Amino acid sequence: MPRVSDRQRIAQDIRDKIASGEYAPGDKLPSLRELIAHYQVSAEPVRSALLILQAEGLVEGHQGKGTYVTSRDDTH
Repeated sequence: MPRVSDRQRIAQDIRDKIASGEYAPGDKLPSLRELIAHYQVSAEPVRSALLILQAEGLVEGHQGKGTYVTSRDDTH
């Protein structure tokens, strides 16, 4: 079984939390520092995972304010 990269694992975990409602539309995700501590990785895989989720339209980043779960209605 191929090893899943840290960024894929983190992206999938956040995806699952959004799907389950743990992170609701409009919720702010934990800070980069908190995510690094939670997943026990460096900043790079966390940033990469957030970029993947942004590309999928699940979250949106706001410079200096954090990353938020997008509203289901906003995704086209």
